[in-house]
Order: sequence, then structure tokens, then C-alpha cells
Amino acid sequence: MDDVMSRDLISDLPQSIIESILTRLPIRDAVRTSILSSKWRYKWATLTQLVFDEKCVILSNDRCKVEDGLVNFITRTLFLHQGPIHKFQLTTTHLQCCPDIDQWLLFLSRNDIKELVLELGEGEWFRVPSCLFNCKKLTRLDLFRCEFDPPPSFKGFLCLKSLNLHQVLVSPEAIESLISGCPLLESLALSYFDSLALTIRAPNLKFLCLEGEFKDICLENTPLLVAMSVAMYMTDDIAEHFEQSSTCNFNRFLGGVPRLERLIGHIYFTKFLSIGDDVGRLPITYAHLKVVELNQVSFEDMKEILVVLRLITNSPNLKELQISGSSNTLAAIDAPDLDFWEDECPSNCTFKQLRVVRMTDMSGVPHEMEFIKFLLANSPALETMSISPCVYVMDGRLNMLIELLRFRRASAQAEILFIQD
Repeated sequence: MDDVMSRDLISDLPQSIIESILTRLPIRDAVRTSILSSKWRYKWATLTQLVFDEKCVILSNDRCKVEDGLVNFITRTLFLHQGPIHKFQLTTTHLQCCPDIDQWLLFLSRNDIKELVLELGEGEWFRVPSCLFNCKKLTRLDLFRCEFDPPPSFKGFLCLKSLNLHQVLVSPEAIESLISGCPLLESLALSYFDSLALTIRAPNLKFLCLEGEFKDICLENTPLLVAMSVAMYMTDDIAEHFEQSSTCNFNRFLGGVPRLERLIGHIYFTKFLSIGDDVGRLPITYAHLKVVELNQVSFEDMKEILVVLRLITNSPNLKELQISGSSNTLAAIDAPDLDFWEDECPSNCTFKQLRVVRMTDMSGVPHEMEFIKFLLANSPALETMSISPCVYVMDGRLNMLIELLRFRRASAQAEILFIQD
């Protein structure tokens, strides 16, 4: 029994299990295991995943001391490392344009790096060195606050599956070329770009997240897309550019995504889709679309309402719908004739799968109420409809509630929740 108790069972575990244990530790603690015994001195040195942040060093009010400590720790870790490094992640607010980062990336480019995450803080932007574009085995690339300028000879990352660019200085041409040059790309996130016009060609793309000031977005070749989230911020210049457009943004953006399952549109999204010619009959049916969330829909704008109707009436398997309003109450009260709903809503429309509807920031203006009435009358499987009035609507809440209770419901089980904060 004493022999069993005295044996070092952990040290005798297979290297793969030890590496799995060490990978779950902060890198600083993993390196410190080298003091346990001679057997453990270099066990950490074969880790294929290295994640560095400011916890690697003792924090101090002396910024230079923290920077020097972090640089020395990372440099020494890489110098003593043995074998391939498949993942390198650096998250820090202390190192913006540290020249040592260039040397680390050069080292990584020679060590089969597959996942690279650089999340740098405020300050001067880090310019990505050319050696990054020699990382032929990259499957994931996340860059935060960097300058990104691929050389003319760069043809793309042939193995890349995930690309996340956040506050990255790069030309639209370079982004489009990069996306097109990644034939296996499945996940794309672009955030905090200014006045960007973008055409996305990515035949294997499944997940898309866009956030920023976009002058134009076109999904030209994304047939496998299943989920997207889009937030558009609109300056006066971009708004003027939109108003002068004649092409149908709805078709250019949603006309080629037949496998879409989840759609989240934030600020100005439905406004963007409504620009251009009348969408008319849609070229596709969204047979897989189950969840739709549209924020800040202007119910005084008939083209925006039409966008919402075209989208949901062409989604036969829709299960969950969430819409927030942003109506100019005075303009919405003076809205055009309500015959619009009889003219534009198909008489045989039925939302057979729709179970949950959430309507927030509602003002109770005519077209909002007609939209709610339309949903209730054509959703036989509806379980819950929750309605939250806009904070600016106080006097009209009772009238809104009375009108809601008069609407016919296709579902006998449908419960209306009138939520007042």
C-alpha cells in the first residue's frame, strides 16, 4: 500500500492527457509546473495551444514594468517551446505596436500555426507583418485593432475556416480578395468598419456577422449561409447614398440564401433592405428559416413594412419572430391608407409553425396594430405573443390593450402578454 501511495501516478500519465490538463491551466501556471520535479521540467514545452494575457505577469501601476514583464515572459516561453504551435492567442491592452510581436509572428509562421488571435488595446494600431501571409495552415484568424495589408503575391489562406476582423484598417478590395481567397471559409465577422462597400463571395460560408457603417453589402455567392447578424450604422452621407440607389437591396442581400435558419437585423437593417426597386415576388422560399429578429422597424415607412411581410410570408417554417419598432409617432399616425394590408398580404398566408412572437417598443400606431392583427389571424400554432409599449407611450396604452383584445386569434391557445415596465 505504501508503494502505491508513494508512486507519482500523475507523472506517469500519457503525454496527451498531461497536455490536456496543462492546456486547461493559465499559461503562467502551466509553465510553473516545471518546478515540480525533473520529470515535469519541460512537459509544458510541448503544448500546442498558447494563450497569453495580462495575467501572465504581476500587474503594477508601472505600465513599462508590466509591458517588459509580458514581453519577456512570451519571448522566453516561445524560446523554450518544442514542437508545433497550433494556437497562439494574445489578449492585452499593454502591447500595441511592440516590435517583439513581429518576431513572435515570424516564429509562429515556421511552427505550423493554425489558430491566431491578436486582440490589442487602444493606442497606435499594430501593422500585421508580411510573415503572417506565409501561414499556409491557418484555420482561424482573429485580428483586433490592426492594420492589414496583404502583399500583391498573396492568394489567400486555403485552409482558413473562421475570420474575425474587428476595427481593422484594410481596403475593401483587400477584404473581398481575402474572403474569395479562402475557399473553406465557414464563419466571417466584420465589425466597426467605416463607409465600407462589400461584395461577399464565399461558397462555404455558414455564419456571418456584420457591424459598422456599410455603404453597400452584396451576398453574391453564399448558398450555404445558415445564420447572420447585421448591424448597420448610418451617417448622413451613407443615407444620401442609399436614397440615390435604384437596385433592390433585398434581392442583392437575401436573394441567394435559401438555407438561412436564423436572421438578426439590428439598427437600419430593414431600412437598407427596403432601398431600391419594389422587391415584388421573391426568387426563393426560406424553407429553413426558423428565427427572425428585426430591430427598429419604422412602421411609418411602407417599404420597410413590405420588406418584413415579404420575408416572413416566404418563411413557411418560421417558429419565432421578434420585432422592435422605431416609429415616428406623428408620421405613423398619418400613414397611408390601411387598404395596404388587403392589397399586400396574401389571402392564403398561414404561419403554421409560428409559436412565439415578441413585439417591443410599440407605439400603437395604425400599421403596428394592423401587423399584430395580421399575425394573430394567421398563426394557428401561436402560443405566446408578448407586446411591450414604447416608453414614450403612456396615455394610449389602455386603448392599445383594448384593441389587442378585440383581434381575432387563429390559435385558441394563444396568450397575449402586455408588458409594461
